[in-house]
Amino acid sequence: MILDSLNNTKKIECLHPLFKKAFDYLKSTDFSKVEDGKHELDGSRLYVSVVSIFGKEKKDAAIETHKKYIDIQMPLLGVEKIGWKPGCELQEESTPYNEQKDIAFYIDRPTAYTKIYPGQFAIYFPEDGHAPGIGQGNIRKVIVKVQVEE
Repeated sequence: MILDSLNNTKKIECLHPLFKKAFDYLKSTDFSKVEDGKHELDGSRLYVSVVSIFGKEKKDAAIETHKKYIDIQMPLLGVEKIGWKPGCELQEESTPYNEQKDIAFYIDRPTAYTKIYPGQFAIYFPEDGHAPGIGQGNIRKVIVKVQVEE
């Protein structure tokens, strides 16, 4: 997991060939003019989902993992808290991995929580269990899905 500011992406962009394109998009887009939904940037290799949610309590946020995609999560409106637990420590699956949706859910509880403010982002790799959507009131966010290199 990586937590940082959009003003500080240079060193992170070298970690994956599509990260620079993803961060250029995040920095240059006026999301007040982007409708909620899925928007492809490079086919299935790189796309974003813009979503509006109502924040939930910690107890209602399930840990999820992905195998095919890295998540870059960035709140646009509101403050989001995301729980985290190392994937290697996850033990109780509540919903087995769905290959089509690239997601599995767990009963385990996070061991750490991070508050993310607009202008900041968090990157969750396949080895990072994460429980998003924790917060109060309305949260609008963008989730960048970056295909894992094979």
